[in-house]
This record gives sequence, structure tokens and C-alpha cells, in this order.
Amino acid sequence: MIEVEVKYRLACEELKTVERKLEELGFKFVIEKLEEDLYFNSPVRDFGKSDEALRLRRDNEGVKLTYKGRKLDSTTKTREELTVNVSDFEEMKKILGRLGFVPVGKVRKKRKVYRQGDVVACLDVVEELGCFIEFEIDVEDPKEVENSKCRLAEIASKMGVEGSITKSYLEMLIF
Repeated sequence: MIEVEVKYRLACEELKTVERKLEELGFKFVIEKLEEDLYFNSPVRDFGKSDEALRLRRDNEGVKLTYKGRKLDSTTKTREELTVNVSDFEEMKKILGRLGFVPVGKVRKKRKVYRQGDVVACLDVVEELGCFIEFEIDVEDPKEVENSKCRLAEIASKMGVEGSITKSYLEMLIF
């Protein structure tokens, strides 16, 4: 799976206005949740240098382990993403530790998820960073990446957001 994603910073006082704009564009509210993400570095290569990520996420929908590959371009956060459900956050953390993976950072955020067809919009309030909106489309065929990027740019334009951010929340917190 390839996740095509764009992210924009918002003024937190604009969140209600942004939610109304999403609804005007046909996005439907899906869920609100608190996400706790714990990121790990590999014992065999430095993910900070290889532009990869291994994330253990806990939220009210459960626990997931996600591998994120290198970004495929410099203007979006498009990358391979592989995710599996895990039954126990603490046990998975121990397993990763036993295998030599080292926790490198934690990201906590309140997230509101909206959907319109295959496009997901997330309104995030990230501890220590502020407010953001992300738009994403998951594609299986690499030939669909460019079309998806154009669709997301069009949505962002309609929303009136500018200045796409390519750094992850972890990168923003650490660097």
C-alpha cells in the first residue's frame, strides 16, 4: 500500500471553520480519538538517516504496528505503509525491545477523522506542536500516485490551506 499524504499547519482557533469547510466539500465525520504513537529506531540501520519509520500506535480503535518506507518525493509525504493489528501495546513494545529496537520519540494527538470516498481528512491537535490538517489517499498501484497527489492538491486549494509540510510530527518534535 502507498499512502499519498499532504499536511498543513492550521491556527487552532480555525478548527471549527475548517470542519465546516470539510462538510461543505462533502466530507463526513467518522471518529474522534486520542492517539499515542511510539516510534522506534532499528538495531541494523538508522531510520532517521534512511527516512523510514516504525510506529506503535494505541487509540480507542486498538493497537497497530506500522512500517513507513522512504518518502517518494520532496513535496508530499507519499510513502509505502504496511500496518498490522496488534492485541497488546505493552507486549509489542517489549518484543520490539528484545529485538533491539529502541524507542526514539512519542507523539500524542487528538484526531478527528473525516472521509469523502477514498479521501481521508484528519484534523489533528498535536501536543507541543499545535493544529494541523492532513489529507490522504491509499493506493495500491504506483501509477495512481500522481493522480492522487493532484486530487489532494485540489482539495487543499478548495479548503484554502497552503504550505504543505513534509516533516512528520516526530521530526518536528525532535528536530
